[in-house]
Amino acid sequence: MSQQYTIAQILQAEIAALSAIPESNDYEAAIALILERVHRGGGRLITSGMGKAGQIAHNIATTFSSTGTPAYFLHPSEAQHGDLGMVCAGDLMLLISNSGKTREVVELVELARRMHPSLPFILITGNVQSPLAAEVDVVLSTGNPREVCPLGLTPTTSTTVMTVLGDLLVVSVMQRIGFTYHDYSLRHHGGYLGGKSRELQDEQPKA
Repeated sequence: MSQQYTIAQILQAEIAALSAIPESNDYEAAIALILERVHRGGGRLITSGMGKAGQIAHNIATTFSSTGTPAYFLHPSEAQHGDLGMVCAGDLMLLISNSGKTREVVELVELARRMHPSLPFILITGNVQSPLAAEVDVVLSTGNPREVCPLGLTPTTSTTVMTVLGDLLVVSVMQRIGFTYHDYSLRHHGGYLGGKSRELQDEQPKA
């Protein structure tokens, strides 16, 4: 039988999921890989995932790109039809799979390593004992929260936590590279954020 939730229960479940993100995750190892491969080595951060997890991965890539870390999303199915050619030996991959068993993502690791055997991988997952977790360099656990869904199936709390883990990496890297208002304005020519970044840049004390 399906479970019914009130609005208050949904909010509390989402908050509880965020509070349960493991502090024991090796965040420093993930940040160090991004700094080493992208900012010192000149590679790109490539994100990937299927379905809802893929949409989160795409958002993480665009947020990284807009804040000084070159990144793009690679669809794991399209990778099998030629898009894998976008991956270079100096790159780094960030994968997202709640189950850690997503067939297309498991195959992506195998295919990418066939091209570039030393290519490193970071994984965001709810299953640290999964096949994918056994194959990557750094595993970031979501804490595997129960989905707030009457059927217990629809990605809800899991995607919320995935997004926050992505934000954690983005903000941490921004701080490590000293990303400035000027840097931000160079990547945001139009829109409110572009104008705001130039306004804030002008307010900075002159050296």
